[in-house]
Amino acid sequence: MPHLFEPLTLRSITLPNRIAVSPMCEYSSIDGLANDWHLVHLGSRAVGGAGLVLTEAAAVSPQGRISPDDLGIWDNSHIEPLARIVRFVRSQGAYAGIQLAHAGRKASTLAPWKGQGRVELADGGWQPLAPSALAFAPDYHTPHAMTHDDIRRAIAHFVVAAERALLAGFDVVELHAAHGYLAHQFLSPLSNQRDDEYGGSFPNRVRFLLEMTAAVRGIWPDRLPLFVRISATDWAEGGWTLDESVELVRLLKKEGVDLIDCSSGGLVANASIAVGPGYQVPFAERIRRDAGIATGAVGMITTPTQADRIVRDAQADLVLLAREFLRDPYWPLHAAAELGVAAHWPPQYLRAAPRGSLPRRPREA
Repeated sequence: MPHLFEPLTLRSITLPNRIAVSPMCEYSSIDGLANDWHLVHLGSRAVGGAGLVLTEAAAVSPQGRISPDDLGIWDNSHIEPLARIVRFVRSQGAYAGIQLAHAGRKASTLAPWKGQGRVELADGGWQPLAPSALAFAPDYHTPHAMTHDDIRRAIAHFVVAAERALLAGFDVVELHAAHGYLAHQFLSPLSNQRDDEYGGSFPNRVRFLLEMTAAVRGIWPDRLPLFVRISATDWAEGGWTLDESVELVRLLKKEGVDLIDCSSGGLVANASIAVGPGYQVPFAERIRRDAGIATGAVGMITTPTQADRIVRDAQADLVLLAREFLRDPYWPLHAAAELGVAAHWPPQYLRAAPRGSLPRRPREA
């Protein structure tokens, strides 16, 4: 059995394999509502054999959206459209997860194919909030520095969003603390220039994320796993570092986090990133080893042998794919064939399955 197709148990759930759909913003919502696009996009990856299907970043408040087109979970009206997706994903034998997010200073921007930079207030944009009044780039809004009340409200928004995620039936919640969004902005000295208990020293800069994590873990059932996505490094001088990530993750583990989704970058526009196949895998390996926690690897993981080797060599416990899933929704089924595994194909697709494949046995929704 290739390691990529071994089950992975996290608290009370056991993923059927080590392949997850990485959160990918679709910028296809109106008023934050999931729709048929999200059902087909996420559902087809469950049909394709992923063990865990994570939604794109779901904004915990309207002010926390990256763009006006973001998926949301700030209102009760968002629950049932998401629950519809969860039911289908689970019917295909996969588990469903949701990424909870707040964009901070990177909010009120255009969807990528609609242009670049900020959405002006006169055009339906809004004033972003951030740890400090520092713009991400010249064509972005300059955010308001958050007050203590703003910080408390933001944490409360994450908690209520997690409660809604539970009502929608999700098995996993992932807190987004990467890619230059709000929690990451608190972590990095390049974006956090506060002089109160949320800025300055390492313990102060990690305070917001730790408080948010503790609050969400406090209402998220003990039987269900909690993930956190971090940017392991800013790839910029004077910024957040891998050593700090290890120290942070040790603290997150104490707060009941089960897996760290290891990405990088996104905080500054001029970062110099050494991109290449599996370029972020060493971050997942280091954090896994030094912090003693399960990790997920993401970033230019493209082939079945590469993904299998990551798990086999104990570099990560889970492999998250993004662009490869956009190219091929059925990547896990094709990977199984290449690695010689009898995958559980949906019975509707068995006529196209390699000899020896077995029909998928759906779980109860």
